[in-house]
Amino acid sequence: SSGINAEYGDADQKEKLFTEHIETLSNKRKRSYRKLLDECEHVTLTSTWRDIRKKIKHDARFSKFSEDDKEREAEYLRYVKEKVATAKSDFRQLLKEIKCVSHKSKETLRGPNGDSHMREIRQFLTNDKRGLVLDDLPEDRDRILDEYLTELEKFGPPPPPTATRPAKR
Repeated sequence: SSGINAEYGDADQKEKLFTEHIETLSNKRKRSYRKLLDECEHVTLTSTWRDIRKKIKHDARFSKFSEDDKEREAEYLRYVKEKVATAKSDFRQLLKEIKCVSHKSKETLRGPNGDSHMREIRQFLTNDKRGLVLDDLPEDRDRILDEYLTELEKFGPPPPPTATRPAKR
């Protein structure tokens, strides 16, 4: 028995190796489960666990992830929460790329040309998947758009391109 102790070290070292091994397996199962969720076309930003569970429960990655349905559900909810956060972040980034939007947009939307300006903005948003990803969450999408336009209005026109930081000496 001294051979095995020499090879793997003391009890603390064995426990550490065992813990690392279990974590590795757990992470592998989690990645596999998330890949299953990625591949499931029924998963949207608003789909319920109950609906998705029915669609994926026969896949081996579903049962391999965990025996505990609460744990599978909790991981699903974390997954969707991350997807929603990413979608909102991508949408905010897209808003910054819209050329027709400026510090005057909010004012324009309140005026007689408001409808056509909103159509122009929406047209841009529908031409990019980042603009479509929040279609399942229209209230959030509209709120983010409104917050962005309010922010632009509040901060006024951007500085002229020549007013960048002074060159480092």
